[in-house]
Amino acid sequence: MILERLEKLPVGSFQYKLLAVTGLGWLFDAMDTGLISFVLPILSKEWGLTPAQAGWIGSVGLIGMALGAVLAGSIADRVGRKTVFSATVIIYSVATGLCALSWSYESLLVFRFFVGFGLGGELPVAATLMSEFSPTHLRGRFIVLLESFWGLGWLVAALIAYVLIPRFGWQIAFIIGTVPALYVFLIRLHMPESIRYLLSKNRIAEAKQIILDIEKKLGVESEPFKSELSIEEKSQILAVEPKPSILFSRAFRVRTSMLWIAWFGIVFSYYGIFMWLPSIVFAQGFEVVKSFEYVLIMTIAQLPGYFAAAYLVEVIGRKYTLSSFLLLSGVCAYFFGSAESVETLLAWGVGMSFFNLGAWGVIYTYTPEQYPTSIRGLGSGWAAGFGRIGGMIAPVLAGTLIASGAGVDHIFAMFASVFVVISVVVISMGVESKQKSLEEVSV
Repeated sequence: MILERLEKLPVGSFQYKLLAVTGLGWLFDAMDTGLISFVLPILSKEWGLTPAQAGWIGSVGLIGMALGAVLAGSIADRVGRKTVFSATVIIYSVATGLCALSWSYESLLVFRFFVGFGLGGELPVAATLMSEFSPTHLRGRFIVLLESFWGLGWLVAALIAYVLIPRFGWQIAFIIGTVPALYVFLIRLHMPESIRYLLSKNRIAEAKQIILDIEKKLGVESEPFKSELSIEEKSQILAVEPKPSILFSRAFRVRTSMLWIAWFGIVFSYYGIFMWLPSIVFAQGFEVVKSFEYVLIMTIAQLPGYFAAAYLVEVIGRKYTLSSFLLLSGVCAYFFGSAESVETLLAWGVGMSFFNLGAWGVIYTYTPEQYPTSIRGLGSGWAAGFGRIGGMIAPVLAGTLIASGAGVDHIFAMFASVFVVISVVVISMGVESKQKSLEEVSV
């Protein structure tokens, strides 16, 4: 009865406010990730860093993200989504501010690790929470729209880099990154705990009260709850023990393998490409892209990619949208790496940004849907955490290849190949979850 009333809620101010609150967390995370890519060329020059050292600044954050995703996802299944979401926002906000005080390369590495830890923990928990509140027929669209805040965050980062860093220095970027700490108060005021999580812990009275509160906010006439839970609701209560080994049990091993491979590939390619993009393009000598205007153009192209994916996930489905966007990301990456003019560089760069970020929106939609409530945070966190290993490797590998004299075309051909491989894995191993409730698809 509780889940039935949750599913029947009309889409209104509650869902959009929840989308805005979780989306702001996404925006701040993306802003931080974007800022380090813009700061990297300046720091490399100012501190005399080698390409490998610069690559480690990007990779150490990914190490933190991997640990943060795994631990936060697991803890969220035990103590709740809302609490973990708030804690991770504070961790990465404070750590980002400390980056502005960095006095050496080593101190920056330490602070970037903790930034990554908070950031990596927040993302899968936010996606899980939004999934558990979204109505079945619009769940995919809501999660992709949530991911679209990442594009807005990169846009904010690009504007900060373009307007403020030349005037106030690289430290200003990290000082601004402390703002999300204040945002936690918004979270506490406007974000309820997940009803599905409360059911999984047999906290029935709390779940009912949240439904009543939401119905009141949406102007829905409330009725007394029946004392008896439905079969679906009973199945939520401590259905599966949240321990990592369950992810490779007979019921989940195929979807876990598919998700881990897809996450590894998409994170490897994304961070390998976008962390080094300003530096690589600058080194190519294209006059029009020697300033931040180029990255602004590419960042703006991310937004229609998200919106296209948000439409397609409810029309052709999750796995077909994800697989096609990954494949087209590979095509664009290959031709971007071999571009010989400003026009072709911008055209393929825009396409790469469009499809790659659209794919990110879909994978954040797809992942929480593959597991039941009691291990949804665990499964999402471990998938994202394993993916971050790819992100650790890619910036260092790209830096090493650049230092060894490898051509940009060879580097981007490598990333293109990875996109193609994970596209095939998703289409061949994935389970479609379009228009299915979380209880149906996670069985």
